[in-house]
Amino acid sequence: MALQDVTFQAKSGEVLGLLGPNGAGKTTTMRILAGYLPATQGTAHIAGYEVHEQPMEVRQRIGYLPETPPLYPEMTVMAYLNFVARLKGLSAGDRPRRVQWAMQKCNLLEVEQTLIHKLSKGFRQRVGIAQAIVHDPPAIILDEPTVGLDPRQIIDVRRLIKDLAQEKTVILSTHILPEVNMTCDRVAIISRGKVVETNTLRDLTTQQTDQVNFELEVNGDSEVILHCLNQLPEPYSWRWLSGTTPVGRRLQVTCPYRLGIGNHLATYLVNAGIELHEMRRLRANLEDIYLELTTQEENAALEELEESAPNSPEVAPQDLVPPPSPQAQQITETDPVNQDHNSNLAEEEANHDLDLQ
Repeated sequence: MALQDVTFQAKSGEVLGLLGPNGAGKTTTMRILAGYLPATQGTAHIAGYEVHEQPMEVRQRIGYLPETPPLYPEMTVMAYLNFVARLKGLSAGDRPRRVQWAMQKCNLLEVEQTLIHKLSKGFRQRVGIAQAIVHDPPAIILDEPTVGLDPRQIIDVRRLIKDLAQEKTVILSTHILPEVNMTCDRVAIISRGKVVETNTLRDLTTQQTDQVNFELEVNGDSEVILHCLNQLPEPYSWRWLSGTTPVGRRLQVTCPYRLGIGNHLATYLVNAGIELHEMRRLRANLEDIYLELTTQEENAALEELEESAPNSPEVAPQDLVPPPSPQAQQITETDPVNQDHNSNLAEEEANHDLDLQ
C-alpha cells in the first residue's frame, strides 16, 4: 500500500498504536521507520536522527519486531540473543549482562538453553521482542505483536509492552480493536495509506461525530409512543432495547449531531404525551469511531477514483445486433433504402472514431 501524507509523533513513555484494516499501510510505515524500506518523499526521525540520512545511528536506537520474528530455529535462546547482541554492536563485556536482562524482561530464563524450534509460538514471540530490546534502544517498533497468540500469551505480551513503555517509546501496529484498548495510550487510525485521525483513546471516543445516540426510558400508551417515534424525521432512527424496567420500556434514538439536540428530543417526546423517566447520551466507543473514519476514507477514495476514471466509449447499438442471415445480406445489397442507411451508419461510425481521438 502506497502511503500518502502520513504524519504522526510518538512520545517517550507511551504506547502509540497504528490501527487499521489489513492492507492499510501499517507494515509499510513500520518498515520505513525501521530503515528497511526507503520513502520516496518526506522524512522520518527516530531520537532526533533522520532515518535515511543517518541509518546507522537510527538502527542503534530502535528495536524492530516484524510480524514474523527473525529467528534461527536451530539455535538456543541464549545463543541467538548473544548472536543478535554482537550484530548490534554490543561489546563482549556488555553482551552477557544485556542478554540476561533481555531474557529476564521477557520471562525467558526458564528456556534459555532450549532450541528455538521447540518453543511455543508465545515463547517465540517473546524471543522476538527480546532481540528487539537486547541493546536497550529508546524506541521499539512492533508489527502485530500479538497476532496468532492464545489469550494467555496475549495477556503476557501486553504486560511486557506496558512495562517496556514506562521507559521507552513503543509503536505497535494492529488491526485488532481490543488490542488498542488494552495496550495503547494514543492511536493513529490509518486507512488506504492515510492517517485519518491521531488522538488519545479518551479524546477519540468523546470527540464530536456526525450522529449522537440517546438511551431513553419511556412509559405511556403504546400507540401514542409508536406514532410519536415513527413521526421522527430522517435521519432520526430508533429501536427498542431488550428488556423492560419497573417503570417502562427502553429504547435508543439516533439523532444528527448539533448543539442542544438532547433538549429538543426530550421536549418533543414530552409534548407528544410520552412519560420520559430517564434519558442519557451514549458515548461512542472505539469501534464506532474506527468504522466511521475508515468508511469515510473509503468513500472519499471511491469518489476520487470515479471522478478520475476516463469516460468509457459507448457501445454502438449495431454492435449488439446479431449478424444478419445470408438472405438479409442479399436483400440489403439490392435495397437502395438499406444501402443509404448503411452509408449513414458508416459515416456515423467514422465520426464516432474521430471523436474518440
